[in-house]
Amino acid sequence: MKPQPVPPRRHPFRASLPRMASLPVSSDDSDLKLFAVSFTAFFICFYTFLL
Repeated sequence: MKPQPVPPRRHPFRASLPRMASLPVSSDDSDLKLFAVSFTAFFICFYTFLL
């Protein structure tokens, strides 16, 4: 038999909270959003640098 891995112990406060499963977010436009946010941040940084 293969030994089962021991699950890590949870912090007492975290153990008192209910377990909530997070749903995976499936987004096809994540690359576009990342580009838009990165471009905006780049533009704002250099615009404020030049002022």
